Amino acid sequence: MNLRYPLLVSLSIFCSAACAEKIGCVTTEWKLLGANHKVCVESFADPKISGVTCHVSQARTGGVAGSFGLAQDPSQFSLACRQTGPITLPDKLPKEATVFAEDTSVFFKETRVVRLWDEANRTLVYLAISRKLIDGAPANSISTVPLMPWGTR
Repeated sequence: MNLRYPLLVSLSIFCSAACAEKIGCVTTEWKLLGANHKVCVESFADPKISGVTCHVSQARTGGVAGSFGLAQDPSQFSLACRQTGPITLPDKLPKEATVFAEDTSVFFKETRVVRLWDEANRTLVYLAISRKLIDGAPANSISTVPLMPWGTR
C-alpha cells in the first residue's frame, strides 16, 4: 500500500475541519469557574463540490475542563446544507466521502460530516455523526441538497 495515501486522507480531513469558519456561539449555561457551556455554529464549503455550504452547530462543554480543552463535548449537533451557487459535480463522484471532521474530546471522539451521493434522485446527502474509537454514538443529523439549476433568468 502506498504510504502517501493515508497521509493525504488525514490532511484532507484536517483541512476540512481547519477550513471551517466560526460563525458564533451562544451560552446555554453560565459557569462560575471556567468557560460557559455553549452551542457554537461553524460553516464550511464542501471541498469537492462547488456551490454547497454547510452549517453545523455543536454543543461545547465549559467549566474548568472545557477551558483547558480537556472536556468531552456531548454528541449533540445539528446540520444544514444548502446550495449557495451553481453546483458542479466532479467527473467521478464517490458514493461516500468525509467532508468535515472535528475533535470533540482529547481522546478519540469526533464529529464527522459524510457526503453521500443519491444518484437515483440526483441529491447530495450530508450526514453528521459522532465517532468514538471504542463506542460509537447513535447521534446523527442529516441534510440534503438536490441538484437544481442556479440563477436561471
